[in-house]
Amino acid sequence: MTTRAYIGLGSNLDEPAEQLRSALQALDLIAETRLAAASALYTSDSLLPGQPRYTNAVAAIDTALAPLDLLDALQAIENDQGRVRKERWGPRTLDLDMLLFGDQVIDVPRLKVPHYHMQARPFVLYPLAELVPESFCLADGRPLAQLLEGCPFVGLERL
Repeated sequence: MTTRAYIGLGSNLDEPAEQLRSALQALDLIAETRLAAASALYTSDSLLPGQPRYTNAVAAIDTALAPLDLLDALQAIENDQGRVRKERWGPRTLDLDMLLFGDQVIDVPRLKVPHYHMQARPFVLYPLAELVPESFCLADGRPLAQLLEGCPFVGLERL
């Protein structure tokens, strides 16, 4: 049995668009996992001043892995693409965030799903909206349409 998971992708170092394209290919190579769809790429300003603009996307994957096993695989991809974890909000070659994992609500020290900041991030919500039906609700019951209303398409540029 597989679970549909949604992964947020972001990069603002070393050719960000190419980093995301490579990451999408790598997602499809995770054991017991298949890349089902990917949004367009978007650019946006960094949340912190002085950093380069980010390129972001969202991928839909179907996986038979358990959530923490998938998290390990995502972090291995980040490491393979040169991710250095010096600071929590610093620039990065690749950031892969598990946004949603089926209809599960997960709250363990290593993983919080639905992703705890996604409701305030247009660079997550708008790409996600490309991949799901208009009536889509997060596992915690929040309708995506309602989250989009509260998070305007400001500062985003679709590539």
